[in-house]
Amino acid sequence: MYKRIMVATDGSHLSQKAVLSAIEMALQFKAELLAVNVIPHYIQAYFEGSFAVSEVDSQKIEEQWAHAAQKILDKVVEQAKSKGVDAQTAVVKSDDIAQGVIDKAGSFKADVIVMASHGRKGLKRLLLGSETLAVLTHAKVPVLVLR
Repeated sequence: MYKRIMVATDGSHLSQKAVLSAIEMALQFKAELLAVNVIPHYIQAYFEGSFAVSEVDSQKIEEQWAHAAQKILDKVVEQAKSKGVDAQTAVVKSDDIAQGVIDKAGSFKADVIVMASHGRKGLKRLLLGSETLAVLTHAKVPVLVLR
């Protein structure tokens, strides 16, 4: 059924459910697995809500974020290998996390996107937003949401 499964993870306890489910799906369907972590670009301008830092410093910060993201993804690869599943990883840089997930799913030609959701409602959802909801709403492939 699925040949190319993509799982989006931020390394949180909740997203671990998505990772484990995606690994099991990949094993069951003998599918390719891609684990993705989306990181933003460092905000450059004071008016965008940050302190003014040099370009060199902002590049260092982005490198640290990318390194931390890759460590999260390396754990997914270890978990997948322990189950006999080969996994690829991708650190995606995008200021719009949901769009970064959707774009990567497109370039990977994913058959399904697996991700977790906190299930926030009301004011919390309004204030904190929902990347999962945005992916679910705009993705052109099925999205499996775990809570």
